[in-house]
Amino acid sequence: MSDKPGNSQEFARRDFIKKAGISALGLSAVPALLSLTNPGNEAELASPVQTNNGSFPKGFLWGTATAAYQVEGAAKEDGRGTTIWDTFSHIPGKVRNNDNGDVACDMYHRYKSDIKLMKEMNVKSFRFSVAWSRIFPDGRGTPNQKGIDFYNRLVDELLANGIQPFATLYHWDLPQTLQDKYKGWESRETAKAFGDYAGFIAGKLSDRVKHFFTLNELSTFVELGYGNGIFAPGLKLPAAGLNQVRHHSILAHGLAVQAIRAYAKPGTKVGLAENLSVPVPIINTPENIKAAELAMRETNAGYLTAIMEGRYTDKFLKKTGADAPKFTAEDMKIIGSPLDFVGVNIYTPSQYVQAANNADGYKTIPFAKSSPRTTSEWELLGPEALYWGPCNVHKLWGAKEIYITENGMSSTDELTADRHVYDTDRISYMRNYLTQLQKATAEGVPVKGYFYWSMMDNFEWASGYGTRFGLYYVDYKTLERIPKESAAYFKVLAASNKVV
Repeated sequence: MSDKPGNSQEFARRDFIKKAGISALGLSAVPALLSLTNPGNEAELASPVQTNNGSFPKGFLWGTATAAYQVEGAAKEDGRGTTIWDTFSHIPGKVRNNDNGDVACDMYHRYKSDIKLMKEMNVKSFRFSVAWSRIFPDGRGTPNQKGIDFYNRLVDELLANGIQPFATLYHWDLPQTLQDKYKGWESRETAKAFGDYAGFIAGKLSDRVKHFFTLNELSTFVELGYGNGIFAPGLKLPAAGLNQVRHHSILAHGLAVQAIRAYAKPGTKVGLAENLSVPVPIINTPENIKAAELAMRETNAGYLTAIMEGRYTDKFLKKTGADAPKFTAEDMKIIGSPLDFVGVNIYTPSQYVQAANNADGYKTIPFAKSSPRTTSEWELLGPEALYWGPCNVHKLWGAKEIYITENGMSSTDELTADRHVYDTDRISYMRNYLTQLQKATAEGVPVKGYFYWSMMDNFEWASGYGTRFGLYYVDYKTLERIPKESAAYFKVLAASNKVV
């Protein structure tokens, strides 16, 4: 994540919409389903009617999230294979301060004590990712039993502490062998390998894990890894090649959905966690609310829209022209495999929009130069994104179960002499954003849970260890976890099930 504008080494993983230039991906005709909704008619979202006293629905899940490469460490232990992030982070200059994930937070060895910390915060669900290369060191072939054993221990420990495990099957740590042999996501072979791996893991864990996310933030690892080279594997593909990578990523998702359904135990649910582009109406008039719906469908056309609708929109294909991805009707059927839930990672509005008399039906309003933001230059503050994001996922695609799979902020997080972190800014962030999310649930939007990013400070990709998002402060010299004031806030929040 980025702390300084213009420094490619600190490029934000969620800043791709502006800097990778993919807004053009979203140009699309409006489907017939939009005509069935009445923008501005809040009664559609208000059933069943709930008393809006700041409370979330009964059974709402309060969770935290991490990712394997960012927290596990133990990069060369117990048969784990090398990943593209191992390779990339060891290239001088690719990561701030030349940091890497070799040790990270050492959660591989400290998971039991970390789970105790979660329990102390009243965490009821934990989203973690499985490191593909711990299971198949080369991406496919003979499974590594020691890797399987680790995730069995992790899941069992979570359940023993009353915490529901939510497993993400890919959070960017592609086995290096697949990159070397097939050029990674440039090849359909990688998508096929991912489907096989997903089915295998579902067969091993679904007796205890009931929610599986296929891939995390397809749009981010594709745009930043293969579009502008800021993330692993550090490539800058031409338009046609990049569009094909996009296609293979969503094909991998669809293949994984089908494999999980084939091998998982009954009652297992499957979805994905996407970095959703969330356009927000500049003023909440009916016309601007409609414009925000149109914009969200269009700006997500290459990823979530294609997955939820099982087709590339006409304008997307027209815009990409000769550079459009090569695909088959069978591909799109696989990509459009029905989901049990939709996970969305939301930090900031992607843009503000207002209605316009043009082909798109909206125009973009630029962010003011003085717009407030966190210590990450990319993270503009816009709490209303946590309202409009799930609202429009529900309205556009009829999602019946939605999770906020990531939301959080970076802060200076200064450790005082008495070893406290008074991150009042993070508490304010959570209170303001969650007020907007609670408003959505009070109107009947089916958001079932919220995962704060992150449980603890960790390796923040190209920003290394200098950017902190955690509820627990990590002293990287000793690996001690120190609860921030925001951890105390989360504890009360989760216990009371309401904005406090």
